[in-house]
Amino acid sequence: MKNTAMWIRASGAAIVTLALAVASAQAQDRDRGGFRPSGRAPEHMDARYAHNHYYPDRGSYVRGLPGRPYVFDRPGGRFYYSGGVWYRPYGASFIVVGAPIGLFVPVLPPFYTTLWVGGVPYYYANDTYYVWSQANSGYEVVDPPGDQGASPAAPQPPPPQGDNLFIYPQQGQSAEQQATDQYECHRWSSSQTGFDPTQAAGGVAPEQLDARRADYQRAMIACLQGRGYSAR
Repeated sequence: MKNTAMWIRASGAAIVTLALAVASAQAQDRDRGGFRPSGRAPEHMDARYAHNHYYPDRGSYVRGLPGRPYVFDRPGGRFYYSGGVWYRPYGASFIVVGAPIGLFVPVLPPFYTTLWVGGVPYYYANDTYYVWSQANSGYEVVDPPGDQGASPAAPQPPPPQGDNLFIYPQQGQSAEQQATDQYECHRWSSSQTGFDPTQAAGGVAPEQLDARRADYQRAMIACLQGRGYSAR
């Protein structure tokens, strides 16, 4: 019995030591921006321009990519774009990185904030700025507008009745599906109304601005609701 009690105490001490070692290793991983026990990367809130959305920290790692990412091959290597977050391969995993300047993406992140700087709309999400390029039929990743002679800290406000919509998936759509649906609804709404919020003043005459914008928003809401979203 005495030997049995001593064995139980020794086993208990070993288990406690092992548990402490595992907790310490996990804490060190978090400090290094490594894997969390859940497999998700550490996150932060991007509150710039009252954007107020959470994104994984740059430099952190994930075991797998979320959704169905877009893939881009660049001279410096391969990039993956999903839900407004950019990744690069890192061994058998992926590391969260900044967006490569000059690359064109077909859709904006599911959540973005529109800034008007010098009459030009910039789309902001996750410390990244995008500008629509008609010639390339995509959104170009660009430097912050402050690097081009304007201050992003004090952007020009959008015209009255801003073009931002609050969109919520009601059928479990992924972030990538929402971005695709939003872009396709934008293209359709713009073609139906002649108003394009990616252009200065919507690309319409000043006296038509308010009416065309209202028509565009009604078309966007109808299109999104038809695809299973709540939009307002």
